[in-house]
Amino acid sequence: MDPHTEATLAPPVTAVPLPRHLLEPPQPPPGHHTSTAERGSFCLAVCSCGWTGPARRSRDLARKDAAGHATGPAAG
Repeated sequence: MDPHTEATLAPPVTAVPLPRHLLEPPQPPPGHHTSTAERGSFCLAVCSCGWTGPARRSRDLARKDAAGHATGPAAG
């Protein structure tokens, strides 16, 4: 078997930059996006940051918990 003499050399792997999404960690969405979720007969407030409010039987109280989280001092 003859060696390949006409092959072109490829650049070293370190010469090729990584795609941007591999260099920078994903950023969370700015601000807090709250909503409510139903769990059986209970309703709770949830946020895009991972926060969850207490389970409530009142949807209105769950919405108030969500609004308080989004505008309160814990929203930072």
